[in-house]
Amino acid sequence: MTEKIAKILSVVFHPVLVPTMGFLLLLNSGFYFSMISWEAKRFILLVLIFTTGVLPLLTVAIMALNPKFDLSMDNVRDRIVLFLFSSVFYYLGYLIMNRMKAFPVFKVFLIASVLVIILLLVISFKWKISSHMAAIGGTSGALFALSFRSGVNPVWPVIAVLLVAGAVGTARMLLKKHDLWQVIAGYAVGFTVLYLSIYFV
Repeated sequence: MTEKIAKILSVVFHPVLVPTMGFLLLLNSGFYFSMISWEAKRFILLVLIFTTGVLPLLTVAIMALNPKFDLSMDNVRDRIVLFLFSSVFYYLGYLIMNRMKAFPVFKVFLIASVLVIILLLVISFKWKISSHMAAIGGTSGALFALSFRSGVNPVWPVIAVLLVAGAVGTARMLLKKHDLWQVIAGYAVGFTVLYLSIYFV
């Protein structure tokens, strides 16, 4: 893998973008909610894009007005501020999604994501855990939990998510943003929290 490809993977599968990709994957992986109306899917995606994408990106844009701000988020303070705001935005998404009476799994997905962000925030005070891998790990955990819970075996989505996880983890290490343990820990945190939340709640 070249450095250029590693940078592209890091941008395409940025933690701000992965939740929307994950929801699209879950909505079209053969689970029982794959058959919900397009209007409902559109509402879910709009809420998700706004609360997990647009609002965090606006936060980054505002933070970037400070000349000392580093877009790569290597600075611990910058990472913690973004995690803090992101947890608030995800919770806002949960509150909006709470208006929907059906398919509580979407609400569980968002509230579990808040928990993941809080864990990342706390860990980041002492250690640079990978938020990229936490996002992909969360998607993987949700996919596996729904698979075991519903008895559906979405082979291709599972393969795709695992391949992406391996590629992004390799990219982050190649760019020297994280070491192996930070990559593994990020994936483990995201996977464990989402899997347990969706499978048991």
